[in-house]
Order: sequence, then structure tokens, then C-alpha cells
Amino acid sequence: MAEAPESQLFKLWEGLGYYNRARNLQKAARVIKTQYSGCFPNQYEDIRALPGIGPYTAGAIVSICFNQPYAAVDGNVLRIITRMTENDSPIDRMQTKTEIAAQLERVYPKNDCGQFTQALMELGATVCTPKSPKCTECPANDFCRAYTNGTVLQYPVKQPKKDKRLEERTVFLLQCADEYALTKRTKDGLLSGLWQLPNVLGKIDVNQALRTADTFGVQPVELYKQINRVHIFTHIKWQMTCYHILCTKKSSDFVWATAQELQTIYALPTAFRMFFEFLNDPNKTGSN
Repeated sequence: MAEAPESQLFKLWEGLGYYNRARNLQKAARVIKTQYSGCFPNQYEDIRALPGIGPYTAGAIVSICFNQPYAAVDGNVLRIITRMTENDSPIDRMQTKTEIAAQLERVYPKNDCGQFTQALMELGATVCTPKSPKCTECPANDFCRAYTNGTVLQYPVKQPKKDKRLEERTVFLLQCADEYALTKRTKDGLLSGLWQLPNVLGKIDVNQALRTADTFGVQPVELYKQINRVHIFTHIKWQMTCYHILCTKKSSDFVWATAQELQTIYALPTAFRMFFEFLNDPNKTGSN
């Protein structure tokens, strides 16, 4: 992992999203290799300091692997504790997570930290579920305030969701013979440093798309298909219009890849890879 080329790492990660996690995974591997002689650290603060490791992951590792009293507070655990204590603090606030972690760590059993962490996770996943909790089967129902007071489904409390920002994009699936145009995103921002199909901000019509493709230097000759799709990220929604355009010239501004190379070499985020589903499938239409 520490020595893998980034392109290989991204290809193996392809389709999973959150590509910064892959970057951090490699950074952490390199830190472990250089600072810890290849041995994973066993102290909370050292693990927490690894790139990409947050409080939840560090708590899970330390408690389960090293039997130390650190809580791993995820959605399941937050749901259990807020119901058990009738805590109406919004669970999507970091302060709430920090406070609940501190409360749990005070009651962690000294010799069964890993068991306790996993028991909480399992209880939330199988019994104290979001919509249909099995309260009569729950081993904690004797001291669960929400169960006693009939308020179970009022918890957990979350802050009102913000609407995702809508962004319209025009995507170009440029094909020259059996190769397709790729370019790399900038090293900053969403999907930073990843391969992508050429695209521009905003929605343009067919004639504008052909004129824009001409400015790319690819000599467009035919609009083969128009494909409309939506891709949703954590805080943003892309409304995409993709034009599959046949070209006669391969511009040097792009990297050109065959379908086979796209399968084996180049990692494309799902937001762009999904347009290749329409290439050879006559049953696929271009509408949403």
C-alpha cells in the first residue's frame, strides 16, 4: 500500500467514492512504514494521528484490537444512548458525539473493551434499529428511559437537513475511432486529481455542444446520443447532460483510452463512468 502508484490505488478503489479515503489510507501506510517500522501503533493518540483516522475509527481499533477503554461512536451507538438517556441533543453535532463518547468511556468494562464496543454496534444494528426497534427483546429495556416513557421513536434528534446545492454540467463523451477522451481534474476540490470526461459548467444545447467540441480540436462530425443523468455527492447534486460525439481527430489536450484501457488502467469516478453503460447497449436510453 505504501509503495503503490496512486493510479493503481485509484483503479482498485474505483466506484467506491470518497477518493480522499484512498489517499489517506496510503498516507497512513507510509507513516506506519517510516515511523513505526511497519508495525501498526497500539496507542489511541498515535492511531488518531494517522491520516484519515477519526475518533470513531481510532476508538474501534483501540478497543477491539488492543482492549483499551475508548468508545467508537457511530450512528448505531448514538441512537442507543440518546434513547436510553432521552438525550435530545442533535446527534449530527460533534459536541454531542464527544460528550456521549466521554460518558461511555467512564463505564467501559476494563477487560472486555472490544466486546463492549462490538455489543453496542450489534445492539444498534439488530435491535435498537431506527424505525422498528425490538424494544421488548432489548437487554437494556429495564433502564432505557425512552422505552419506559414511550418516546423511543422521538430519538435520535437531528438538525434540519440543508438542501444539496444543484449544479448543472455538460459532459462530453468524445469518441475517435475506438478511443475516448479523458482529462484530469485539478488537485483541489471535488474529485481532485481524478480522471474525468471533458465537461463544462452549465447546461448547453446540442449546437452549442458541437461548437464547444470543435474548440477542443477534435473535429466533431456527429452527435451519436444525448444522455441525461443526476449524480449526488454529500453536499452537491450534479444535473448532467452528456453528449456522445463522434470525432475524426484526437486532440493532444486529452488522453485517449480504449474501452479495454478504461476497464484496466484508468480510474473514473462513477459520476463519469456511468455514461459508458450506454455505448453498446441498445436498450439503454439517454433520458432520466
